[in-house]
Amino acid sequence: MMKRTVIVSALAAALTLSAGVSLGADQQETIYGSQIMTQQERNEYRTKIRAAKTAEEREQIRKEHHERMKERAKAQGVTLPDEPPARGGGMGPGGGGMGPGGGRGR
Repeated sequence: MMKRTVIVSALAAALTLSAGVSLGADQQETIYGSQIMTQQERNEYRTKIRAAKTAEEREQIRKEHHERMKERAKAQGVTLPDEPPARGGGMGPGGGGMGPGGGRGR
């Protein structure tokens, strides 16, 4: 009985971790025009951005990418927003704090 409980617990943990990993990957998808890029192109773009040594270099890569995606979208008859998605993690408006009370048990 104890062995079965351990196995079930291990499986539950593995499923939870794999679900978290896949959710994290979906949430990272903020590459402008990613819907008209292949997975390989998205990977190459991420690699290029990570390899940039300065913020200015990253911004130049983003600007060039933005222009290429606008041209590709036009050629494919796809509409993309004028601006790339906002950068930065955050938890949305308000900074993602714990809300009123600051987490203090009152």
